[in-house]
Amino acid sequence: MLDNPDSPDAGSTGFAALGLHSSVLDELTKLGYSEPTPIQSEAIPILLEGRDMIGQAATGTGKTAAFALPILQRMAQAREEGSRPNGPTALVLAPTRELAMQVSQSFKDYGKPVGARVVAVFGGQPIYGQIKDIRRGVDVVVATPGRALDHIGRRTLDLSTIEVVVLDEADEMLDMGFAEDLEAILSELPSERQTVLFSATMPPRVNSIARSHLTDPEIVKIAKPKDDPDSLPQVTQTVYTVNRHHKPSALGRILDMEAPEAAIVFCKTRVIVDQLAETLNARGYRAEALHGGMSQEQRDRALGKLKNRVSNLLLATDVAARGLDISHLTHVVNFDVPTEPEAYVHRIGRVGRAGRQGVAITLSEPREQRLIKNIERVVKKKLTHADIPSVDDLRARRFTITEKSVLEAIASDDNADYRAMAERLKDENDLNSFEIAAAALRLLHEATAPETDTSEIPTAKFRERPDFKNDRNGRGDYKKDRPQRRNGKFANEGDRTRLYVSGGKNTGMRPKDLVGAIAGEAGVPGSEIGPIEIKEKFSLVSVPSGQVDNVLAAMKGVNIRGKRLTFRREKF
Repeated sequence: MLDNPDSPDAGSTGFAALGLHSSVLDELTKLGYSEPTPIQSEAIPILLEGRDMIGQAATGTGKTAAFALPILQRMAQAREEGSRPNGPTALVLAPTRELAMQVSQSFKDYGKPVGARVVAVFGGQPIYGQIKDIRRGVDVVVATPGRALDHIGRRTLDLSTIEVVVLDEADEMLDMGFAEDLEAILSELPSERQTVLFSATMPPRVNSIARSHLTDPEIVKIAKPKDDPDSLPQVTQTVYTVNRHHKPSALGRILDMEAPEAAIVFCKTRVIVDQLAETLNARGYRAEALHGGMSQEQRDRALGKLKNRVSNLLLATDVAARGLDISHLTHVVNFDVPTEPEAYVHRIGRVGRAGRQGVAITLSEPREQRLIKNIERVVKKKLTHADIPSVDDLRARRFTITEKSVLEAIASDDNADYRAMAERLKDENDLNSFEIAAAALRLLHEATAPETDTSEIPTAKFRERPDFKNDRNGRGDYKKDRPQRRNGKFANEGDRTRLYVSGGKNTGMRPKDLVGAIAGEAGVPGSEIGPIEIKEKFSLVSVPSGQVDNVLAAMKGVNIRGKRLTFRREKF
């Protein structure tokens, strides 16, 4: 066991009872942490003993601290003993750049007293800057699998000193196509090491990695706590079916009707977040963006505006919004339907807490009926389907808001000057009171109501998917479904578009490299990427047509297997 010079006595409570070093405990106190979560209480003592461990716990349960604190404990003791190694002590692998940034920031926050040197490495960022950071000295490397392999291949990341490796959200990494990358990285690590695996679910592929790379692991499974019936979320769940290109306009109308006090709008990618924030601000909302492409200062500023009621809308990606707790949040909006029902449950759980009423709104495209049905199975209820507000609906709602504003003004004590003005207008212009009131109401309404929508949004209906024979990834029978070649050239069919990539066999390109890069950078599920063809000097990859602009924007400047490649639509 890793000895702690400040071993707790029998009366210790909270984090002190777990055997953490005094300097780590002091920093936790400064950060406002008092009591460990269940996963922390279970995992920290095991990891302090140096045991391998499998932790099954949902996002938001405090698992980052569960593995970060024992690693920092090692560093604190090594510093006291004067045995701090020259290379990194710990490697943490995470599925996305957003999570890598979040985990690295947590290490920096907890590790200030021990002088923790932490470097996050991920795609979409110049690799040479990361190389410089590593060469300056590093204790903890937090990396996405693809970029970690890049550094290993360049010999810029030496794994010989690694004592602990953590696979964070292992199921997500496998879903994104990183299985071979993980195997390659783990094979490069010293055989004498501590291996820790965290996963929200334990499918067979995760179990396979655990059996191959963990030694007699302890298993910690944290069940989701049962809620008190009196505190169960009271959430109205509504689905609006709308075609993709009408979604921004539809969202604006729905928000106009709902008038949320505070809302989080969840989007699939950072590109959509930025575009939608601009659209809603133009409509008159105070909207802020939150995603992994922003600096920590920008994130803190955006979140602070919502918490302090300066803004009323926060547009965010799932990973960037992890851990957010807004006390006055009234609405959660799924601008993109989450592919995993559990993500939907986690999102809507942010409203309707402690018996309060909350509203969950989902914008679903006609082809997403299967995703909605999956969600209904998990939440064990039918979601309410509603029509997009019409022009008349909006007009009536805006009149209601104007009437409310007038009634509130009448109830105030600040009307004396305006009463005198009304009397003067009446007497000098031979007007009656109703004419004056009607004109004043019109001026108020025109000055305060948003610009009126003039055209209706077409009604969209769910359409059934073809009855394809599902493969193990649920993608259907690709022999029947995939786009076909015509006259030697690829023809886009249905909802898929072929992209050209300026690297092929000559750069060592493999299909999994493209899947991992696109899934990690653009947020497109691995199951929706393909078919893929690797040629000698270029590659071709098919993606959903609705994701093309997002993929092209996300892949600018991204390195794959150490090469900066160009992505563009395939030319006919």
